[in-house]
Amino acid sequence: MRTKNLPPYAPTLIESTRAIGYSLEAAVADIIDNSVAASATAVNIFFFPYDKAGAYISILDNGKGMCEAELDRAMQYGSRSPIETRDSKDLGRFGLGLKTASLSQCRTLTVVTKQGDTILGRRWDIDHVSDVGDWSLLILEPSEINEVPGVEYLEDQKSGTLVVWQNLDRMKVGEAKFEHTLGSKIDSVRSHLSLVYHRYLSGEPGITKFKLSINYEPVLPADPFLKDKSTKVMDDEKLIIREQEIVVRPYILPHISRMTPEEIKELGGKEGLRKQQGFFVYRNKRLLTWGTWFRMMPQGDLSKLARIQVDIPNSLDDLWTLDIKKSSALPPAEVRKNLGVIIERVAEKSKRTWKVRGKREVSDKNIHIWNRMRNRQGAVYYEINRDHPLVKLIIDKSPAQQKLVFSLLEQIERGLPLNQLYVDLNEDEKLINDQDQDAAQIKDSLAVMLDSCSNNAQRLALLDRMHNVEPFSSFPEVFESLRREINHG
Repeated sequence: MRTKNLPPYAPTLIESTRAIGYSLEAAVADIIDNSVAASATAVNIFFFPYDKAGAYISILDNGKGMCEAELDRAMQYGSRSPIETRDSKDLGRFGLGLKTASLSQCRTLTVVTKQGDTILGRRWDIDHVSDVGDWSLLILEPSEINEVPGVEYLEDQKSGTLVVWQNLDRMKVGEAKFEHTLGSKIDSVRSHLSLVYHRYLSGEPGITKFKLSINYEPVLPADPFLKDKSTKVMDDEKLIIREQEIVVRPYILPHISRMTPEEIKELGGKEGLRKQQGFFVYRNKRLLTWGTWFRMMPQGDLSKLARIQVDIPNSLDDLWTLDIKKSSALPPAEVRKNLGVIIERVAEKSKRTWKVRGKREVSDKNIHIWNRMRNRQGAVYYEINRDHPLVKLIIDKSPAQQKLVFSLLEQIERGLPLNQLYVDLNEDEKLINDQDQDAAQIKDSLAVMLDSCSNNAQRLALLDRMHNVEPFSSFPEVFESLRREINHG
């Protein structure tokens, strides 16, 4: 059997790989992955719509830099096999990220790296490759390196690597004035990086904490679990696959009434809390994919407070079908089975948080002001509890007004703006009348009721009736205080 060497035609393949589907945010993140692997403690990103050399984007780190052999290998397509064993802290996968991510956004990629006193530069220029019809990598001379935008910042460092994108053709597609839209693009990149690298920006044991900035403005971590708030953290589940450990940690976010508008916006992003529920999968503590249940359950309003952190090692990349962009991953069958049990438990806790806060109860222990009813056709409706002690107190004081009071309650029930409430809840609006009352407010409300009683016996009887009425039932200390005042008054 004979063989024939058929290397891919460089101009065609290099143009084709530009269409893998990188967004600007994912492309920048792929470059930062290399900085993490190089043990960088600082990464600075610069967006320049104006320059004598034209618009460009540069990413500078203070990592260990590369020697000549390492630089050439980094610029080579498919420089490392995806089945090759990597360092546990390596965020790479296919040996394509630097090239495919960069050239998905630009036509000219320049990489300059420094170790000690040695500075080296290489460049992929798509137009040059098309002209010569071969994989012709440009080797920059010292004078050419000096012309690279931002190289002076690299020269001031002991070591590091500078990646520069020029001829930003893909970024300018459909933009009448690129410089005017660059601001929104920067905001999107900042938001993406603050989430994807939030654990690196915050610092955790086992990883190198680093600082990240865009045009000198620091990128702050965006914790999707709001751990500094009243988020409930459930017990870790550890799954062993091929002698490798996968750690699953479920969270239940605090009710929306306990969040600030800024926190709601940060946690929900552009699509809201409902679209961000589900799994947050991390590879070596770098966020890969999020806001999905992997089709194991639908995204619902009652489960939107549930988020599950899944930590996987890079040694299981093949099982999770990680894509080139490192923006999606699917759990293998043996993991899905275990995750299904966790999903049911976490989703139920999230539903309970909404039901308790929304007064949608099934327990008869407490008296509620709203009753959830169902008519003969099976439709759900809500009515005010006519047996509520407050309703009875009003009627007992003025029996002749019963019809008028019941008529008013019926109008309130029929006038409930259910459609608008549904819209507000889906848009994560913070409803003021859904917030907890404090002890002072509860005591004031009870005092008004007690004033309508003619003697202490009636007052004590009223307190007994209100003791199991929401929200008063949550404040037993207020009842004890009022009883003492009545008994000693």
